[in-house]
Parts: sequence; structure tokens; C-alpha cells
Amino acid sequence: MIAFSSYSSINIIPIIISDFPRKLHHFLTSRNPRIRRDRGFFLSMALHSSSSSALDTSNSAELKAPYTNVVGEKDLLIVGPGVLGRLVAEKWRQDHPGCQIYGQTTTSDHHDELIQLGINPCLRGTKTENQFPYVIFCAPPSQTVDYPGDVRLAASNWSGEGAFLFTSSTAVYDCSDNGLCNEDSPLVPLGRSPRTDVLLKAENAVLETGGTILRLAGLYISFRYKGAHVYWLEKGVVPLRPDHILNLIHYEDAASLAIAIMKQQFHGRIFLGCDNHPLSRQEIMDCVKRSGKFSKEFQAFTGTDDPLGKRMNNSKTRAEIAWEPKYASFPQFLGLTE
Repeated sequence: MIAFSSYSSINIIPIIISDFPRKLHHFLTSRNPRIRRDRGFFLSMALHSSSSSALDTSNSAELKAPYTNVVGEKDLLIVGPGVLGRLVAEKWRQDHPGCQIYGQTTTSDHHDELIQLGINPCLRGTKTENQFPYVIFCAPPSQTVDYPGDVRLAASNWSGEGAFLFTSSTAVYDCSDNGLCNEDSPLVPLGRSPRTDVLLKAENAVLETGGTILRLAGLYISFRYKGAHVYWLEKGVVPLRPDHILNLIHYEDAASLAIAIMKQQFHGRIFLGCDNHPLSRQEIMDCVKRSGKFSKEFQAFTGTDDPLGKRMNNSKTRAEIAWEPKYASFPQFLGLTE
């Protein structure tokens, strides 16, 4: 399955589940019979949509502080423990046995699932006298009226030690001609797009607190979810241009990069997460066809005048963090030769 996601541009990108952790896979499939039935693919980003409960500001209930009285030096608070947050929790615990990991949401709908994963659930607004040395904000902007405010609230739970990491999107880069972009490329000016405005204002809130930003390309993870390529397969003919470039990163690689950044305790920095293997829409569908994993056959993209994309490169981030992805490209993830 393939799923693409990008915080604000809804560039959907392929996902595949080969070695997805069992409990996390259960979370993704058990509550959605259509996902179980399709065996097919794509988490559209509804952008990290599985962490959407972390931003539902309609629920302001508070829990009596579930936090322990003593916060350990490696304890972690995850704001928005969806797919990415849960993978971060799993990998963080592997690296720091005995640490406490908390997952902050705005409803208690998935608290039982978090407990099963070893994550201590708490509601947004939970009162505590303690602050955490490590905080990661993985919640999307799609279900909140004040995303920057949510970021500031999360930052108030950070002790100022360790790291506060905010996961943003490559959508903030000002490029729509399939040109090259890196960590230092120009950004979309404020006021041009409501979608990028909310991200840029949230990023400013992060930097004001001394936090660090990780701008992620389109996330993908498995064969078993709905998403762009499945949608395109079902439509057969899609009125979008085939040469629009998309950028990808596997969820596991996004999690490992986030952890690598937090471990180095950066403050006030900006990093970029992608696989350095940009693909056009047509190339993605060609990969899907070559994989032999889908019975339907895609026909064509017919658009000619919609915007193009960008070609992201994070070589600077890789060199500074000493990080490389597990999945070097989407074709490699599908088991295809280049």
C-alpha cells in the first residue's frame, strides 16, 4: 500500500506496510473496516490524520495529572501520537529503556490503544507542575482553530533542556516549477496561502521558544491504505498533469530522523526530511504498475496547466545529523530496481 501526505498541500504519496510494527498495524486497521477490506493502501495526509484527535479543540476536558511526580532525563512527551508519533515512541523506548513516554490528545478516544503501546495518555490541558526534557509535536493543523497557539501550549510543557521538535511540511518552500529546493530555499510569503500561513506562523512560534523544526516531505508507509495512487487507479483518468514532482519519505525514516535530531539537542534550527528521490505523478504510477501488486490499471493524467512541484534535497541535513534513510526511494521500497 502506498500513501502520500504533506501537511498543507495534500500532495498524496505512496505508502507500504511490509514490516510495520504489529501493534501499530493493528491500530491502523482495526478501527476501519474499509481499510481492512481494501488491502490496498494510502494514508493521505489528511496529513498525519491519525493524530487528528490531538488537535480537536472542541474538547477542553482535563485529566488529573497522569504524569509521575519525577520526570526522567530521557522522558518524552508526544503531542499528537498518531502514526508518526507512535513510531517515534517505539524507537525512543528502544534507545532509552526505562524512560516514560506520554501522548497528549484532546479526546480520550484512543487512550486504550496508547496504553497498549506503552504510551501514557493525557488530555490537552492536563495540569502538571512538571515539564519534559523532550517534546515532539506531530499533530496536524487540520482540526484546530489556533495551530500556533497549540504549538505554544506544547512548548509550555518543555523544560528547555533536551529538545522541542515540531514536524512541519515542505509545502512552505516557494517553488512550483519542479525546481530544486533545499533547507535554505525561499519560503512562501505570508499572506499568499492560508495553508502555508498556518504552518509558517506555527514555525515562528516554535523558533520563538527555542524549538527546532523538521520539514517533512510526503509520508508513506504501506500497501493497505487509501491514498493518491489508489484514488488514481480507481479514477483511471485524472485531470492533473503527469509531470508534477512529488517528494517522499517513509514514516519509519521520518521517525528515525526526528529522533536523531532530538538526541543532538538542537535549539532554534530547521531541518529537512525527504528521501532525495523525487518522482513525478506519472513515475509513481509507473512504479505501481511495475510492482504487480495491483489488479487495476491506470490510464492517464490529462492535466496541462496545474502547478508543478519541487525537487527537495536534504543533503545538508544528512551530513549534519549523520543520518540516512532505511528506504532510499519509493521504487526501492516496492522492491523495484531503478
